[in-house]
Amino acid sequence: MIVMPDKPEAKNDRPVIKCESVYKIFGSNAKKLLEGSQGQVDAKTFQEAGCIVGVNKASFEVNKGEMLVVMGLSGSGKSTLLRCISRLTDATSGKIFIDGEDLLAMNSKQLIELRRNKMGMVFQSFALLPHKTVLENIAFPLLMKKTGTNESIKKAVEMVELVGLKGRENYFPRELSGGQQQRVGIARSLAIEPDIWFLDEPFSALDPLIRKEMQDEFLRLQGVLNKTIMFVTHDFDEALRLADRIAIMKDGIIEQLDTPDNIVLHPATEYVQKFTQDIPREKVLKIESIMDPVDSSSSQSLTISRHAIIETVAESILNSKEILTVIDSNNNNEAVGSLNPSKVVKVLFGDSKTNN
Repeated sequence: MIVMPDKPEAKNDRPVIKCESVYKIFGSNAKKLLEGSQGQVDAKTFQEAGCIVGVNKASFEVNKGEMLVVMGLSGSGKSTLLRCISRLTDATSGKIFIDGEDLLAMNSKQLIELRRNKMGMVFQSFALLPHKTVLENIAFPLLMKKTGTNESIKKAVEMVELVGLKGRENYFPRELSGGQQQRVGIARSLAIEPDIWFLDEPFSALDPLIRKEMQDEFLRLQGVLNKTIMFVTHDFDEALRLADRIAIMKDGIIEQLDTPDNIVLHPATEYVQKFTQDIPREKVLKIESIMDPVDSSSSQSLTISRHAIIETVAESILNSKEILTVIDSNNNNEAVGSLNPSKVVKVLFGDSKTNN
C-alpha cells in the first residue's frame, strides 16, 4: 500500500492576508504620479519622472495555514511587497487586511501590538545579539513583551528543542555555524507564537548543504505548527520545494500566482516559462496532475495520495505494475481517480506532456 500523507486543507472563509491593488512607488512625487496614471503604472515612464516602481497593483489572498512563496530576481519587488504587508514600509496606495483588519488604518500603538502578538519575522541577516546566549536571544522578544523571566526562559527552552539546538542553550552566536544561527533566528521569531510568519530570503546566505537541511527543518516545523507564511526567495527550486502556491514577480508585477505544478505545466507568461523550462517535472508534479478518472478495475489494495509528488513515489508505482487507486486522505481516503504506471513512465522518461 502506497500512501503519502496529505497536508490538511485550510478551512477558513476569511483569508488571513488580503491585498487589494497595492502599489509601492519610491520618489518624492510618487502619489501625484500614481493618481495621474489612474492605476496604469509603466515602470519606465515613472523612472523618467524620478520614481522607482517597487510594487505594481498587487492583489492576492493568503489563507490560514498556507505557505505563499514570493519568488523573483533581484529588483523584482518581492522583498518590498513583504515589507508593505508587514508595514515595515508604507504602501503608496491600496488596501491590506490582516485577519480582516485594515493594516493601513492602524496607528503606531495598534501596529506594535499586531507585530508583537501576531507576526513573526526572519530575515537573511541573522541579527542575533552577540553578547547574549542562544537561550537569551530566543527569550528576548518575550521579555520585550513584559512576559515574566521564568515564563520567557521556559518558552525559550521549548523553542530550542523545537529547532534541534538542545545542548547549545548557553552558546554564544560566534560559537554556532551559519545554519545553527539561523535556527536561533527562527526559534526567536516563533517564541511569541505568531499566527503569521514572514521570511525574507532566510537561507540565501547559507551554503547549499546547510540550506537543504534548513529547508527540510522548515518543512518539518510547518508540518507541526501550520502557520500562515509568506516566504521570499530568488531561488525557483526553493520555491517549488516549499510552496503551497508561488507568486512570481518581475518589475513589481505579479506575473503569475498559482500552485507549483500549475506554474510548471501552464506558465502564464514567457518570463515564467524561462524559469520552468529546465525543471524536472517529476520533482514538482503531483499525482493528481496526471491521474485518470476513477477506474473500477484499478487495484483497491494499492492506493496513493493525490497530493504525492511523483518523484517520491515513482519507484513504488513502477514496481506495482497495476493500475492504482488515487485517494484523498483529507476526505476519508475517498477514491478520486486512478493511475496507470505508464503515465509515470512518460513523466520520467519522455513525452513530458501530461493529461489531467
